[in-house]
Amino acid sequence: MASDSSNQSDDQAPNDQEQQQQQQGHEMSPDLLIKHPLQNSWTLWFFKNDKAKSWEANQREIITFNTVEDFWALYNHIELASRLAAGCDYSLFKEGIRPMWEDASNKQGGRWLINLDKKQRGTCLDNFWLEVVLCLIGETFESESVMVNGAVVNVRPRGDKLSMWLCEAKPQDSIVRIGQKLKNRLGIEEKVTIGYEVHSDTMSKQGSTAKIRYTV
Repeated sequence: MASDSSNQSDDQAPNDQEQQQQQQGHEMSPDLLIKHPLQNSWTLWFFKNDKAKSWEANQREIITFNTVEDFWALYNHIELASRLAAGCDYSLFKEGIRPMWEDASNKQGGRWLINLDKKQRGTCLDNFWLEVVLCLIGETFESESVMVNGAVVNVRPRGDKLSMWLCEAKPQDSIVRIGQKLKNRLGIEEKVTIGYEVHSDTMSKQGSTAKIRYTV
């Protein structure tokens, strides 16, 4: 009887080993290990308005990511735009491009600008910002995505701003197509217009607003 029990134990041993191998194989599934790369690497910047520091010193580079998974890990970790203190910004730009007009990649371009009423902060701002970011990292504008450098959300006491920065001030057709896709993605009503400002106009403006080159 002892011999039968021993044989039965020996017969079971390979089955236990096979189960362990199957479990290990499941744990090491390639689908769980492989991250999904983005076409570009993107850098998140944070601006906090400390009057004791220069504008550039207030602009902090937070992190650069290049996969879908790393983006969501970042997004789920940081504060929502609507919860930022007034005077703060988030900027997301292709790696190597600073969120400033003077950067070599920005100075010949401009931005699609969306102004939000203060009361829209709680209803629209976070969703709009997320959709803008997804447009960037998902290369929503297809072949014209090469024109898109980044985006900025400005949280301000009187009302917030969202802007998408492009590297060029023309051709008009391409810029307008990007603006229309952006407007459609955000679900902005047709009767509401958004404008495209050229950075050189913004830098030399004499009033509170810059000249609008294009609208959609």
